[in-house]
Amino acid sequence: MPDLTFDKLHEECGVFAIYGHPEAANLAYLGLYALQHRGQESAGIASSDGRKIHCIRKMGHVADIFTPDALNQLPGELAIGHTRYSTTGDTVILNAQPLSVACNKGQIAVAHNGNITNAAELRSELEREGSIFQATSDTEVVLHLVARSRERTLSAALRDALLQLEGAFSLVFIAEDRIIVARDPHGFRPLAMGQLELSDGRTSYVFASETCAFDLISAAYIGEVAPGEMVIVGPEGVTRERYTPAKAPAQCVFEHVYFSRPDSLVFGRSVAQSREMMGRLLAREYPVEADVVVPVPDSGVSAAIGYAAESNIPYQQALIRNHYVGRTFIEPSQAIRDFGVKLKLNPVRHLLEGKRVILVDDSLVRGTTSRKIVRMVRQAGAREVHLRISCPPTISPCYYGVDTPSQNELIAARHSVEGIRQYVEADSLGYLSLESLHKAVDDKNQRFCYACYTGQYPTPLVQIEDLAYSKC
Repeated sequence: MPDLTFDKLHEECGVFAIYGHPEAANLAYLGLYALQHRGQESAGIASSDGRKIHCIRKMGHVADIFTPDALNQLPGELAIGHTRYSTTGDTVILNAQPLSVACNKGQIAVAHNGNITNAAELRSELEREGSIFQATSDTEVVLHLVARSRERTLSAALRDALLQLEGAFSLVFIAEDRIIVARDPHGFRPLAMGQLELSDGRTSYVFASETCAFDLISAAYIGEVAPGEMVIVGPEGVTRERYTPAKAPAQCVFEHVYFSRPDSLVFGRSVAQSREMMGRLLAREYPVEADVVVPVPDSGVSAAIGYAAESNIPYQQALIRNHYVGRTFIEPSQAIRDFGVKLKLNPVRHLLEGKRVILVDDSLVRGTTSRKIVRMVRQAGAREVHLRISCPPTISPCYYGVDTPSQNELIAARHSVEGIRQYVEADSLGYLSLESLHKAVDDKNQRFCYACYTGQYPTPLVQIEDLAYSKC
């Protein structure tokens, strides 16, 4: 049996699917472009011309991979796409998606956002029965389950496969003549549905991890694919069915805290609205006399706007982000302290000099980056630096598809707030309370998962950290 050398970090990805559009691949490209923030390691598109599935997947960014020549090789009116998040493990082309296979159900391809927590167990069982795996991604397990199913139709085989999966998954499938999408019964990862009216009167249907992908192609948002739901779009039209009853809802709150773009609707709620409210509630919980509120760009911007508005302290964009930092760069031979952070952020000295600064960030995980940023702001002349974090302390790793370190790397799992304050060298430190986070995302019915802040997981916990599995 081959050695299971999987990635140790869990990862977030972006998925997109479109049915019934003459420029399906081009629109999939645009959708992935809008979802680039969800993954910068690799990207892929699979399209179907009704007879054959065509697939291009490569390492790198969406715009670099999908040139006009590449898109011309992806004919047809239906397509799916994927963009994958970088990890410290298997950053290889074999794990790029969509993954495709030819089997007794025909040719199919799949793209996945999330983390199947029982994937290692399923893979071992499939290998004992003779399955041969090419990649080290949990997504490949889904393809094998579909191919080995005794059900005759693709939708029935997929239903059979989905019922064997545990954990978090939003899946998009393409066959020769149809798109099938599905979401896990807890609804961990987002999956939105939209439609696009064509000039000939037809309706094209689209699916994406976030609605910002719809905005770019002028598609109208219909709603969410429901937890435990499978949606089939084919020549016969749209079929929506529950392949399993929905379980206790567990929408990932970190989508609203950090991961999603602020211009998206995620789980049917505005991300910008959630983040601004996080900042307002943070200002009520941890006020401090100061001269300026400064966001850590880009994900801290909305919360900083809310904090400034609630506290009546001027908002200033005093840290400028370099958006063009590549995956490789030449480091100076002479050691420069905090070089990596300086490469990405640069302070506006005249906005910070002599000021009491409230620095607003979306999260504090290991603490190393926060300490470098606090030092940078102080070196730029700030008199005081007060750090405010728009979520509770992260004390537990995520097993459902977000890239978080192991527990012993999480600073809040090992230190008190005062200990963290001393480590990051801030004059004060305040985290948003869990109760306020509930309010910020309007979670009146316990719809969200807060496991990374509480250690209370919504599913039976599978200790997969040491298996080092490639997620997503």
